[in-house]
Amino acid sequence: MDLRSAFITQFETEPVVIGRAPGRVNLLGEHVDYNDGMVLPAAIDRAVTIAAAPIAEGLVTLAALDLGARVSFRLDALEAKVDANGKPLPDWARYPAGVASILLKDGQRVSGMNAVFTSDVPIGAGLSSSAAVEVAFAVTWRALGGWQKDALSIAQLCQRAENQYVGVNCGLMDQFASACGVEGHALLFDTRSLEYQPAPLPKGAVIIIADSGVRRSLASSAYNDRRAACEQAVAALRQFMPDIRSLRDVSAVEFAAFGEYLPAEPRKRAEHVVKEIARVQQAVTALRRNDAITFGALMFSAHKSLRDLYEVSCPELDALVEIARSLPGCIGARLTGAGFGGCTVNLVQADKAEAFIEGLKDGYRQQVGREAQVYLCKASEGAKTEKE
Repeated sequence: MDLRSAFITQFETEPVVIGRAPGRVNLLGEHVDYNDGMVLPAAIDRAVTIAAAPIAEGLVTLAALDLGARVSFRLDALEAKVDANGKPLPDWARYPAGVASILLKDGQRVSGMNAVFTSDVPIGAGLSSSAAVEVAFAVTWRALGGWQKDALSIAQLCQRAENQYVGVNCGLMDQFASACGVEGHALLFDTRSLEYQPAPLPKGAVIIIADSGVRRSLASSAYNDRRAACEQAVAALRQFMPDIRSLRDVSAVEFAAFGEYLPAEPRKRAEHVVKEIARVQQAVTALRRNDAITFGALMFSAHKSLRDLYEVSCPELDALVEIARSLPGCIGARLTGAGFGGCTVNLVQADKAEAFIEGLKDGYRQQVGREAQVYLCKASEGAKTEKE
């Protein structure tokens, strides 16, 4: 059943707006967005899609088709985080409810609505399924409300929803990539200045995402622990560099001089961040030269750093990277997303893509004893809406 038909089945009327927001894959620059660093994500051709129609009363009724779940909540009771019957909102509904809450606080018109939504972004795989939900609902409410906000502003509002309402202290990258994606390009995004520019992907190369099947909760303490360790490192480095605001302000040379004075855990976390920001800068230079080999080497280096210094990998992700490295056509591979499970991203020669996918699936099955879902992806445009 298509989305429009599902809406008619649920609500016995036609939808007014179709909203869509893609997931994202981060090619380089992991765990640096909350350290004011530069990141290199791309929106992908997997997305959250919503069919919606406004209703007069301040009630929002959502049907999550993939979950077989439905919930209603009132726009005047958002801060209680309860449904229309006073029961706690299910976790999945907190993302759209959080977006409604932040939009209202920002002074935007948020109507009651009926909506159904579906997603082909794997949940919990590190491809920003939650950010795609947030951005899809934000652009849908924008279309229904008739107000104007540019893509970057939409991303910032959705980040606030996740930080303040859902309670995940995420950076801006995920929502940014979903809102601002450019077809065929990665996006070099400076999370401090909020400047961004498209960077063309290497000619003759494709993105292949491998889902390890291992799931983790992003709201877990491990993510917030690492963020706190980075802040601890900044505080300690200020005795040598009093003007730094974040790890973005520390060069690799300066870290080599002063890093040894940090406690062991903050030192490891900070070393990853400082060097990862440098890798992104090197990577963009490589993309502008169409130098896929250097770009791929930086991806492998990033994975090693995430595994050994930031300690967010797991045996299954490490296996996927090592199997990929051994396959013909592999340019680079690393874990993508927060880690602790989820996906790897692989840059692969297009003419070897089919054999690479089969080789990676077979190798993972033999080595780990699990099935990996492997997707050939295109860099896609960002969020949009269409009136029915």
